[in-house]
Amino acid sequence: MNDSTRLAAIVALMVALMAAAARVEAERERRYPSDPEVGEVLSITSGAVVRRLSLAYAPLAADLYWIRALQYYGGTKRRFAAAPAALMPPPALAADADVQFPLLYPLLDLTTTLDPRFNAAYRFGSVFLAEPFPSGPGRPDLAVALLEKGLRERPDKWEYMHDIAFVHYWYEENYQAAAAWFDKASRVPGAPWWLKSLAATTLAQGGDRRSSQQMWTAIRESAEVDWLKRDAERRLLQLRALDEIDRLQLQLSAFLKQTGQRTTTWQGLVRASVVPGVMVDPTGTPYELTQDGAIQLSRSSPLWPLPVEPQAARRRPGA
Repeated sequence: MNDSTRLAAIVALMVALMAAAARVEAERERRYPSDPEVGEVLSITSGAVVRRLSLAYAPLAADLYWIRALQYYGGTKRRFAAAPAALMPPPALAADADVQFPLLYPLLDLTTTLDPRFNAAYRFGSVFLAEPFPSGPGRPDLAVALLEKGLRERPDKWEYMHDIAFVHYWYEENYQAAAAWFDKASRVPGAPWWLKSLAATTLAQGGDRRSSQQMWTAIRESAEVDWLKRDAERRLLQLRALDEIDRLQLQLSAFLKQTGQRTTTWQGLVRASVVPGVMVDPTGTPYELTQDGAIQLSRSSPLWPLPVEPQAARRRPGA
């Protein structure tokens, strides 16, 4: 057996053993589930140390840490989603990544140190970090730091510049910084033409719903992975729902003011010819009517909860 054949056999054996270990671990977790807090400790937090220890297998180690990051983020998010309101942390701690998602950034940092060109870890990870509590730690600063780390490795990666602009725009409402990053991304050779347009729109109209729709459309068109594309499509549907709610609310408010009625059922509004039928959101789920005449998205809708919009987008005509 020559050296290359022996090396291939060793690698194949290692992969098989790791797969078997993963199956054993999955079965152990199924039979003997551990406390959620157990195991949330990283014995090694230095990516440089892990990279030296893993030697030629650094990319494989990066994959393992990335899987751990996905499991940790998803598990923590589900735990908060299932928690009763009385058990939720106080507002002062809700957006503290060190308290609510303490391992998320360290795991992402380790992943990208082991594999500095791990594209998905940068792009997905930045969204995870920036998402407000309870969907994430609400740390756009860490999201930007992660993407800037990627740019140090790949200075010509316009997608990372675009994502930094997106974080500034959507999570920080810093439209000047967002426009500057969109413009910087547009200057990279090979970058799409619409980045220059997005920079101008953000600077002139930053925060209004139309510019938000333009931004999410751009993300959908440039997405390199299906998850990001699907998320952008969902955000666009949410923005469409917000438009529909605004339009329906104007109709309902005008009707109530004119008639003095307090109709709070779709059937009553249909009989009064205010609407043609039960109004539904873009997923086909009926909108809800509150006792005080407000129209809102149903909690059973796949689009719930609607995003907290940037300040300019929350301004209503005549407000």
